[in-house]
Amino acid sequence: MSDAYTPPKVWQWDSENGGQFANINRPIAGPTHDQALPVGQHPMQLYSLATPNGVKATIMLEELLALGHEGAEYDAHLIRITEGDQFSSGFVDINPNSKIPALVDHSTTPPIRVFESGSILLYLAEKFGAFLPHTPEQRTETLNWLFWQMGAAPFLGGGFGHFYAYAPEKYEYPINRYTMEVKRQLDVLDRQLAEHPFVAGKEYTIADMAIWPWYGAVVKNEAYDAAEFLEAHTYKNVIRWVNEIDQRPAVQRGKMVNRTWGEPSEQLHERHDASDFELRTQDKLEQTDDNGGR
Repeated sequence: MSDAYTPPKVWQWDSENGGQFANINRPIAGPTHDQALPVGQHPMQLYSLATPNGVKATIMLEELLALGHEGAEYDAHLIRITEGDQFSSGFVDINPNSKIPALVDHSTTPPIRVFESGSILLYLAEKFGAFLPHTPEQRTETLNWLFWQMGAAPFLGGGFGHFYAYAPEKYEYPINRYTMEVKRQLDVLDRQLAEHPFVAGKEYTIADMAIWPWYGAVVKNEAYDAAEFLEAHTYKNVIRWVNEIDQRPAVQRGKMVNRTWGEPSEQLHERHDASDFELRTQDKLEQTDDNGGR
């Protein structure tokens, strides 16, 4: 470890210090530039990127559409967070916290803005009466786990993920501290899933949609390249649950939306129609470009 750090009496922002994402981190809120957001034709307008938090929203919308809820039709507009799209005046109007995902429901007058991924899941579940049980006991258990994820994920992403994968240097203390916490969280999930098919009980709910993108990516080694380090293979019940959810067609579609990395066939940068999954994935768009636009 490097020499011990002594904090100054007054902290000063150093834009050069922050690791991989230093260029989009700053200690103040508000927009950096004026730019209106596009608005499509569907009731739901989503502004997002296929990070774990963004995937929660697209999975939920695709699951609702799979159930036949036509009011859940949506346009998914790409927000490139590494380029600062989340700091546009239009986006800040929807989410003053400048984080994806953000949703606007245009089926109401006036339109309703919804920000924070957990709030989006809860809003859509209540609006359409789906993926949130109605009995007080089951509803509360689902919300217990939804809010568990909202509170736990910062230790996984901003804590473990940052110091293990993204920090400019490797520091033993924070890696050890957050590794211990992430393994504890995985054990919490594993014990719960040993007794229940889904996180909140017998039903697939918004709790599963919230938790799966984060912890599924870790145990499948799709995040931080840390599955071996965390001994993810030992959490057998988590792996069973992750694989079952991964097979859901709506989940497979949802995780493609607003995705800009990985296999081109798995990238749908923007979604404006259900046919886009067949016609406008990145591999097909690149093939069209190679053929001169035909």
